[in-house]
Amino acid sequence: MKKLLNRQIAIVAVAVIATVAFFSFKSGDDRNFQIAKNLDIFNAIVKELDMFYVDTIDPNKTIREGIDNMLYTLDPYTEYFPEEDQSELEQMIKGSFGGMGSYIAYNTKLKRSMISEPFEGTPAAKAGLKAGDILMEIDGQDLAGKNNAEVSQMLRGQAGTSFKLKIERPNEKGGRTPMEFTIVRESIQNPAIPYTAVLDNKVGYISLSTFSGNPSKEFKKAFLDLKKQGATSLVIDLRSNGGGLLDEAVEIANYFLPRGKVIVTTKGKIKQASNTYKTLREPLDLDIPIAVLVNSGTASASEILSGSLQDLDRAVIVGNRTFGKGLVQVPRSLPYGGTMKVTTSKYYIPSGRCVQAIDYKHRNEDGSVGTIPDSLTKVFHTAAGREVRDGGGVMPDIVIKQEKLPNILFYLVRDNLIFDYATQYCLKHPTIVAPEKFEVTDADYNDFKALVKKADFKYDQQSEKILKTLKEAAEFEGYMNDASEEFKALEKKLNHDLDRDLDYFSSDIKKMIATEIIKRYYYQRGNIIQQLKDDDGLKEAMKILNDPVKYKEMLSAPAAKE
Repeated sequence: MKKLLNRQIAIVAVAVIATVAFFSFKSGDDRNFQIAKNLDIFNAIVKELDMFYVDTIDPNKTIREGIDNMLYTLDPYTEYFPEEDQSELEQMIKGSFGGMGSYIAYNTKLKRSMISEPFEGTPAAKAGLKAGDILMEIDGQDLAGKNNAEVSQMLRGQAGTSFKLKIERPNEKGGRTPMEFTIVRESIQNPAIPYTAVLDNKVGYISLSTFSGNPSKEFKKAFLDLKKQGATSLVIDLRSNGGGLLDEAVEIANYFLPRGKVIVTTKGKIKQASNTYKTLREPLDLDIPIAVLVNSGTASASEILSGSLQDLDRAVIVGNRTFGKGLVQVPRSLPYGGTMKVTTSKYYIPSGRCVQAIDYKHRNEDGSVGTIPDSLTKVFHTAAGREVRDGGGVMPDIVIKQEKLPNILFYLVRDNLIFDYATQYCLKHPTIVAPEKFEVTDADYNDFKALVKKADFKYDQQSEKILKTLKEAAEFEGYMNDASEEFKALEKKLNHDLDRDLDYFSSDIKKMIATEIIKRYYYQRGNIIQQLKDDDGLKEAMKILNDPVKYKEMLSAPAAKE
């Protein structure tokens, strides 16, 4: 009942606070009256509930839920941050926070958080924390029963402050060894460029992971270093880069485009939300061939960079359709130290298209939203006259077929079996060869299979599920008598066989094991090296960069139809 009541409050609040805070345009008396009326209603409801509701309400919780539910009806990027959550907002903008520098994960068997991946060069790595360490206490406070978010909040704090961390580390005997560390928090910023290299045929490679902070300076240095090493073409890897600061995307685009080019235009309800962003400096290189790798996790500022390079025919885009976030947010100060990150405009890349894929304004009757169908998208043209479309992210010039991972791999990861094997492997191997040369041997894989069987591993087979559904349908429709023998034969062939699946999918499983092991020794750099060993997107990018005629053809105006 209380939950329902809170939701009712949220519904009443939907049309109120955001309008008052941010709409600064001339409106009629009726609109001003509606705003004032609804504010009075909302204020009265809260007061009535506080005085007469059968249980005592928590005004902070009740009103916060109303605000959050109100904003939820707009889009997922418009968010309220009260004074106590300002550090979270600052982290999003600057890409940094005060902490020890490690991913944590929840161990479902032990019901405790554990270190899943310390970052290279951070307090966690320097103190000697390792993946698999179970977090027991922070400054004497037992962490039992706390979820990852609560533990993460306790680990973070102002840079320069220290805390005592008690952990239990898995040992070779199958037990856990208690250990204690004193860790001094530092400003943690995930590397914007975790890996660069000159690959075969003098192809330069830059992995760009974020546009938060100041990645343009790092990118410039990395690019110039690659050229010094002999790179004659460039791959920019934006896969799973969720974006960040628009200005940083414009700055990096400027390295490869002439001064004065329009990269992105923002259009909003008020004048202040509408801007045009142009290249302001002389470029670093107008001629070097470029391929940009993208996927469904490439979003926001990443789409501005990849989309503008595509619209201005400066790079070949390779991979899968990008996420489709064409909305711009700005922070707005609120009373009592709060801030709202509010969507103020949409952005449009040089061809004039907006890549926004989801239409939050026009919702279904149940409140759900859907992507804009391809039939409703519009055709735009690049500078050379190539066709591109709006309304669905950036569509690559070369589309890569997405790899389908086996079902068993999902369950092996979910049950931490690959993670646990890597932990045991590292206990037995103080060092490993360079990531470029590392491989999971057949002997290693046999050890892994033994661990899986010892854990009494269970998993669902999709073929068995589908067969069961088909069998039920056949019985319902009266086909079972004639098809019973065929079903028996299928059931026999599709029988759950762990040994068979572990062998059949060994190639994919070995890759995942190798990735988890390499990260323990070489951090994110090693992880990327491992991922690039058999990367279809990179192969296609290098293929087009090594074919100057095809590269030029792809970025040229299409041949006229006779």
